[in-house]
Amino acid sequence: MAGRSYFGGERRHGLAAMPLDFSLLTSYLFFVGWEEDRALPPRGAREELSLERYEVAIVGAGPYGLSVAAHLGASPARPRLRVFGEPMSFWRQNMPKGMWLRSPWRGSNLSDPGRELTLDAYERARGVRIQRPIPLEDFVDYGRWFQEQAAIEADRRNVRRIEPENGGFDVEVDVGDRIHADVVIVAAGIGAFAARPPQLAEFPSALVSHSSDHRDLSRFENRRVAVVGGGQSAIESAVLLKEAGANVEVLARASQIRWLNRSASLHRFAGRLLYAPSDVGPAGVSWIVASPWAFRQIPRPIQDPLAERCIRAAASGWLVPRIEGVRITTATTIESARAQNGHLELELNDGTKREVDHVLLGTGFSVDITRYPFLEESLLARIQRVNGSPRLTRNFESSVPGLYFVGAPASWSFGPLARFVAGADYAARTVSRSVVSRVERSRPETN
Repeated sequence: MAGRSYFGGERRHGLAAMPLDFSLLTSYLFFVGWEEDRALPPRGAREELSLERYEVAIVGAGPYGLSVAAHLGASPARPRLRVFGEPMSFWRQNMPKGMWLRSPWRGSNLSDPGRELTLDAYERARGVRIQRPIPLEDFVDYGRWFQEQAAIEADRRNVRRIEPENGGFDVEVDVGDRIHADVVIVAAGIGAFAARPPQLAEFPSALVSHSSDHRDLSRFENRRVAVVGGGQSAIESAVLLKEAGANVEVLARASQIRWLNRSASLHRFAGRLLYAPSDVGPAGVSWIVASPWAFRQIPRPIQDPLAERCIRAAASGWLVPRIEGVRITTATTIESARAQNGHLELELNDGTKREVDHVLLGTGFSVDITRYPFLEESLLARIQRVNGSPRLTRNFESSVPGLYFVGAPASWSFGPLARFVAGADYAARTVSRSVVSRVERSRPETN
C-alpha cells in the first residue's frame, strides 16, 4: 500500500518514512531520475507518442470543408475526424457587407449524402423567404445551419504547419498544439491566392488593398477610389463603394464590361436544357463543366481554353442599374504608381493620370498552393504541381499519398466547377469514397 511522501503526495518509489536527509534524498532522486531517463524513448519518439491521433484532418470549414465533413461523418466507417477553421470565416470576414452571390440558387447548395440540407430546406426551416440573388449574410447563416444540422464539430483554431511524419501528417495549430492525422484534406479556400499586380504590390494597405481585404466598405465614404478589374468582384465592389458615398472609377483592362444577361424567354423555354444547375460556362458547355469526370477526359489543348472561356471576367446583369453614376474606363492598365502626400498618383497606358486616395483591386485570385503558409517546404517539394496547382488523381489525391485538395486548387485537374460552391457536391462524394476506403483498409481486422 502506498504511503505519503514528505511533500504531501503518495510515496511512489518505496522510500521509507524517515527524518529528512538532503544528501540521501539527493542521491535517491538522482538514481530514480537516471533509471527513468534510461527507460524513456528519444525525445522525438516521446512527442510522437503524446500526439492526439486522428484518421482524417480537414483544413478549412467553408463550403467544401463542411461538405466533405458531412459525407465522412455520415459514412458507415465514421472515421475519427477533426475539422479545423472557423466555419464560413472567409465569407464572413473577407467579403463586403451588402454583397449578393453571383451563383444561382440551384448552384449554391452545400453537399450532404442525402441532399437534404439544401438552401430550400434552410429557407423552410427559417420560415422566411430568402431573396434571389442570395445576400451574403443569408449564405453565411445557411453554412452555419448546415454545420449544425450535419453535427460537424469545428476546431476553430488555425492550422499553422503540416509536415509528413510516420506515413501520415503532423498538424500544428495555434498556440503550438499538434495532432497526427493519417489523411489530410486541404479545403482552405482562396484567401491566400489574392492576385495583386506587381506595380501595386509593394504599397501599404492604407493605399492599395484587395477586394477580399474588406468586410465593410463604408470606411471609404467621401474618398476617391480607383477599382481595378472588370469582373464580378470589381463591379460589385464599385457599386457598394458608390452606395457607401465614395467617388469611384473602374479601370478595366478589357475593351468592354461583359454583362451576364439572359432573356426571360430563353430561360423560360430552354434555360434548363442549355444550362446545368451549377450555371458555370456558356450554353451547352455548362453541362460538360458540371461533370468534372467528363471535363477531365477532354484533351488538355482543348480543356485549357475551354476553362478560360468559362471563368472569364464578367459581371451579373442585375448590377447594371446600380452601377449608374460610376465612371468606367475600359481598355486601360496602370503603367506606374507613386505615393504622394498620402495619395496615389496613377499613370495609365493612354498617358493620362489619376490622383486617388485608394486603389481597390478587384483582380480575382490566382491559385498557387505555395502561398498556403501551412504547407511545410519538404511537403511542397513532393507535391507535383502545374502552374501553382496540384496535379490530382481522379480521387482528388495529390502525389503525396493521403494528401487531398478540394476547391480552387483542384480546378486544373477537374475544371472550373471546382472554383464555385457548386463543385462541392462532386468533390465531397468523390473524396469521401476514397478516404473511407483508405481508412477501412488501414484498420486492424476484427473477428
